Amino acid sequence: QAHLEESGGGSVQAGDSLTLSCVVSGGMFSRYAMGWFRQASGTEREFVSTISWSSASIKYADTVKGRFTTYIDNEKHTVYLQMNNLHTEDTAVFLCASPLHWSYSGKEYDYWGQGTKVTVSN
Repeated sequence: QAHLEESGGGSVQAGDSLTLSCVVSGGMFSRYAMGWFRQASGTEREFVSTISWSSASIKYADTVKGRFTTYIDNEKHTVYLQMNNLHTEDTAVFLCASPLHWSYSGKEYDYWGQGTKVTVSN
């Protein structure tokens, strides 16, 4: 059965770094890509990044480009989101997800993890 489990969230200061992990099981690695989204309290879910399992294709939202890096360890079936120079506006629950095909829209993702909370304060 498909399962995605995120970890690595926490409370940090602005300017700090965090690396989130998403362990994938149940055949998700046979799909084309994995994505990261985030949802701040009272807001819509927002696309953060997506990466193909081959790592040949990667896309970032403009709001995180240059600060966040996503990468995959195929042997560990794990997708990572390295977040540098965190801003208070990055405070959100971060979720990893598997899409039906290459997409930046959450509507095209049909498997989701439970999320890991990131809080950034001044």
